[in-house]
Amino acid sequence: MGTTRSHPRTHFARRMFELLEPICLVTFFADECNEELAALGHRTYWDGYFASRAAPLGRVPAHVVHAAFYNFADGEAARHIPSAWETIPPAASVAARLRGSAASLRRILGNELAGSPGLARAAELTTKAATSAPTEGRVMYAGMRTLEVPGEAVARLWHSATMLREHRGDGHIAALVGARIGGTEAHVLSALEQGIHPPESFGRIHHLRKERLAAVMDGMRARGLVDADGHFTDAGRATKQRIETLTDELAAPPYDALSPAELDELITELEPITAALVATGSQ
Repeated sequence: MGTTRSHPRTHFARRMFELLEPICLVTFFADECNEELAALGHRTYWDGYFASRAAPLGRVPAHVVHAAFYNFADGEAARHIPSAWETIPPAASVAARLRGSAASLRRILGNELAGSPGLARAAELTTKAATSAPTEGRVMYAGMRTLEVPGEAVARLWHSATMLREHRGDGHIAALVGARIGGTEAHVLSALEQGIHPPESFGRIHHLRKERLAAVMDGMRARGLVDADGHFTDAGRATKQRIETLTDELAAPPYDALSPAELDELITELEPITAALVATGSQ
């Protein structure tokens, strides 16, 4: 897929999200990262998740992590922060996440693709973009920017893709806040967009108290975002689309650091990497 600067910047951002997201997802879907975090002493998947993802922010309180992550229910961050750091230094969790994620990529991609000049070039260009955006208003991205960029190509690609993922996530939260969509409401909109009904059955929220979910759905009905049966209204669908469009717009600045030729090259080099990961579900 070729790219030129004549296309809207949002197209760049959306295409890069499609290409980079499978790289980042090995952290959550593949075994190696969880195994590395468990070997440190983290008792559960979520202990490791909160400890390693929040660590670049420093030893901040749970309510700060809750605010930065945005879409977890009240009290979920506090079940893991700061207890997950009490015996395991945050830096150790960060390092374990990197080791495990890079190991997953190498296994899935195989020696030939993982060691290819194309992957090395993709890592170089992704890092150029990931280290070029302003940090103002980007809390999670700013935290990632404090970490050292790995030298080895596979680890470098994962690290820089994850920086861009956090940059995009910060912008997505800004779009949600601007639309007055809370974290649980955001999951409801995502569920409906994926065709999941009732949306309360979505895996990210189905465990919440029924009273909490009922209150969220009632509030969304009152705003005209869902109908009486819990389906999208036209207004709800339009709200979701506005949020996604603004998210793409806010995710575009890192790619201003790349020339049109570099953007084309990056897409070309990432496509076989992403295809290999999608084929395995990033597992």
